[in-house]
Amino acid sequence: MTHEAGWAHAPGALRGPSWLREPADPNALVPLLWSSTAHKVDGELTVGGVAVADVVAEFNTPAYVLDEDDFRARARAFRDAFAAYDVFYAGKAFLCTTVARWVAEEGLNLDVCSSGELTVALKAGFDPARIGYHGNNKTYPELRRAVAAGVGRIIVDSFIEIERLGQVAADLGTTTRVMVRVTAGVEAHTHEYIATAHEDQKFGFSITSGDALEAVRRVVAADGLELLGLHSHIGSQIFDSSGFEVAARRVLALHATVSTEVGVTMPEMDLGGGFGIAYTTQDDPSDPAQLATEMSKIVEHECRALGIAEPRLSIEPGRAIVGPAMCTVYTIGTVKPVALDGGAVRTYVSVDGGMSDNIRTALYDADYSCTLASRESQAPPMLTRVVGKHCEAGDIVVKDEFLPSDLAPGDLLAVPGTGAYCRSMASNYNHALRPPVIAVRDGVARVIVRRETEDDLLATDVGA
Repeated sequence: MTHEAGWAHAPGALRGPSWLREPADPNALVPLLWSSTAHKVDGELTVGGVAVADVVAEFNTPAYVLDEDDFRARARAFRDAFAAYDVFYAGKAFLCTTVARWVAEEGLNLDVCSSGELTVALKAGFDPARIGYHGNNKTYPELRRAVAAGVGRIIVDSFIEIERLGQVAADLGTTTRVMVRVTAGVEAHTHEYIATAHEDQKFGFSITSGDALEAVRRVVAADGLELLGLHSHIGSQIFDSSGFEVAARRVLALHATVSTEVGVTMPEMDLGGGFGIAYTTQDDPSDPAQLATEMSKIVEHECRALGIAEPRLSIEPGRAIVGPAMCTVYTIGTVKPVALDGGAVRTYVSVDGGMSDNIRTALYDADYSCTLASRESQAPPMLTRVVGKHCEAGDIVVKDEFLPSDLAPGDLLAVPGTGAYCRSMASNYNHALRPPVIAVRDGVARVIVRRETEDDLLATDVGA
């Protein structure tokens, strides 16, 4: 997909969005949208040295294909660009034991936000001291387990949680390191559901209301809690540093206030992240080196203005590591032209997955692109909507895409940029079986998360 001028086609054809136009070469990939090893050979998509047709022959569709080299390279890029920071991989984006090991091997830390994610991390042998634990409603058993496991930092999100965590520390006779999550009142330019620093939402303590400072005071006063610093997160799918500049100014001002009014100099600060990726060519993500330069300058400038020492910083790249490293491969089941008012035609292309393996289009109105992955085609392009097989009109995978007009049942389609939140948010809606995750590298494909079976569906159905 491209963001150039709109297109005009044959009479009766449907016009796409103004930014969508026919691809210059329908058999080529747009590198920005794909993992680094992805390319086409005679129209066939290859990732990690493995033809996706061969992946499908062995593992069927739908399937998530994860480019290990690309994942590792993106992890290293953030680690090296933010060498003076602690970089935390977002377990919620996608986590399994294999990926947790990759994260550890590439020198990153890990964020988890549930007991289940912590279970996976510990099963993988991840050092708990390098784990941060998020969440706005962590229960006593969850906190007790995290503290007992030696989790390196717990990000507290409410006064109740501070009290609860203090009780856990007392019961276990230990001290746990704490960060206080604050809301800086910044409106991130992203979807409402993934903007997290404005006042009217569930996360964090408001700086403006004074709750953030009061939370700091309570942590300092609690036995068994060691105040590590403040945590700020303005949202995700963010492409520039302007929001971070405003947030950093407000959070660092609170950091200075804590020093003068509470008498505590906090050693660290987490600036969040949530850096954006390219789902279509409308998106223009920044590279890690650029982000590191801009964010470091912001912090340096603000600390100098406040006359305070720079705390050790942490960031959370979010989807930016795993998102572009994975694509989803589907098999086309039906191709159906639908006549619309005015004589226009939209072609609906149905695949064998849908909202059960990628809910983001329905949930966030997210845009994706796709490509014919199994063969070359010289047929003229047609504007299509790629939809799933579920019993929902909103079961859309790709809202608008040009695909060859000779598409047929049995062809393979691949959707890039599905590494973040697609498998993590996958469901059994309509009792669908969640797809496998196939890691590819150096011409070898291996299952790291197997496909669910009907026995898995029935395993929790105890009957009556």
